[in-house]
Amino acid sequence: QVQLVESGGGLVQAGGSLRLSCAASGRTLSTYTMGWFRQAPGKGREFVATLSGGITYHAASVKGRFTISRDNAKNTVYLQMNNLKPEDTAVYYCAADPRGFYGVEYDAPRSYSYWGQGTQVTVSS
Repeated sequence: QVQLVESGGGLVQAGGSLRLSCAASGRTLSTYTMGWFRQAPGKGREFVATLSGGITYHAASVKGRFTISRDNAKNTVYLQMNNLKPEDTAVYYCAADPRGFYGVEYDAPRSYSYWGQGTQVTVSS
């Protein structure tokens, strides 16, 4: 069983930065696809970024501002968020799946088997 624990969320002013971390336990996730999603109040879960092997994808709304990365030695995935905007306010979730990108909708929540509990990010204007 894989456990994912997010941290690093908080309150930040518009234009600021945060780095989210997702620490994994129960399995070495170096070969897993890792993703970040977010959910704002009253909205569905939205794709933010994903990483598999050396390939990354970022949603258009965050491209150029957010960067997903991983540290295999620490079994941890990160989401560096710069130039934050009020519309980035949401609960951010880390997700993992043992499959790679091929034949998988990497931007769909249903493609991920394991989820963290989420961390709140609030951006004030």
